[in-house]
Amino acid sequence: MALERTFIILKPDTVQRGLLGEVISRLERRGLKFVALKLMRIDDALARRHYAALADKPFFPGLIEFITSGPVLVGVVEGPSAAQTVRDTVGATNPLQAAPGTVRFEFGVSTGRNLIHAAQPGEAEQEIANFFTPQELLNYPRATDAWILEE
Repeated sequence: MALERTFIILKPDTVQRGLLGEVISRLERRGLKFVALKLMRIDDALARRHYAALADKPFFPGLIEFITSGPVLVGVVEGPSAAQTVRDTVGATNPLQAAPGTVRFEFGVSTGRNLIHAAQPGEAEQEIANFFTPQELLNYPRATDAWILEE
């Protein structure tokens, strides 16, 4: 089965609420492997580049203000159908519409404070390149891979 990589941002609300471990743990329990992690602060220019597709939306200024308001944890996870697995684990953008058991259902407060950015399928490659150099993306085996991945 082919492996896929996708991009996530654990947003300032996740960091400030002490939920990093909870979210990371849920993704790992789904069989995903972290191949890059970085605690950082997103500056205005990077935020605008990352969210450029939303620039014409009325919520854009607030989104930029929020994502630059504090530290975030950016990461790359790898696994079969990684993008869809992350999105299913995270839940709908609006926590009130998220399925029970998802991160946003369990911990989300509002659409604007929804804890995590999960790349859309097909957009992860560009998002990864915006935040990581190729040297920062690791390739390594895990002892558990044989129990998670079919050959």
